[in-house]
Amino acid sequence: MILTRLRRGERIEHFETVRQRKHGGHISISLTVSPVKNAVGKIVGASKIARDITEQKRNQEHISVLAREAEHRSKNLLSNVQAIVNLSQSDTSERLKGVIGGRIRAMSIVHSLFVETRWIGAELSAIVTQELAPYLDEHDARVRLAGPETLLKPDAAQAVAVILHELVTNASKYGALSDAKGQIKLTWSHAEDGQLTLRWTELGGPRVTVPERQGFGSRLIERTISQLSGRARFDWSSEGLVFEIALQV
Repeated sequence: MILTRLRRGERIEHFETVRQRKHGGHISISLTVSPVKNAVGKIVGASKIARDITEQKRNQEHISVLAREAEHRSKNLLSNVQAIVNLSQSDTSERLKGVIGGRIRAMSIVHSLFVETRWIGAELSAIVTQELAPYLDEHDARVRLAGPETLLKPDAAQAVAVILHELVTNASKYGALSDAKGQIKLTWSHAEDGQLTLRWTELGGPRVTVPERQGFGSRLIERTISQLSGRARFDWSSEGLVFEIALQV
């Protein structure tokens, strides 16, 4: 094709191909080939310029990988939002909007943390701090946190963010955070085999009774955990809710 076009006197620009270096390695190049004419205009040869575009090709592949990753994350996010909408219910439309909005904001917060790590994941302590921010005060011991540095992959980070949001919301309405004397103790551990165990304990709040039926928050938590093949356990102790999850991260 190139020779045919040269014979017609055409110039070939930006023809991308792969060539072999003298030492045997391959290199991506962009060719510009021009016909060479003699004094009477007859084509007697061709001149060629080869530009190394290896780095450009590498950047294009990187962009392509990021685009595919963004597509995957977007679909995952929309799937989670759809689950939130389907599992949310309230007695008025305004309260329903508030419930859904709060759950989506929890996911939005953790997505902001992903940006800081270029989508590698999010630090668990950062997620915890964001969700419990209104109750964290250096002069207030209502919330006690303890656990090692743990970087969660995006799927696990999203799940933990939504779960913590549900726990904080429930505690502020009915549990320990609804009482000035109530306390929250949140601890987590990360085993060598990759299992994360997170334990939420409420103390000093209103007396707790076992729910007669499973609430939408509990259903959302269990569904979120089951999608990651994890386990969730609710212990409705009279002294306060004790909740524990275990999942591979």
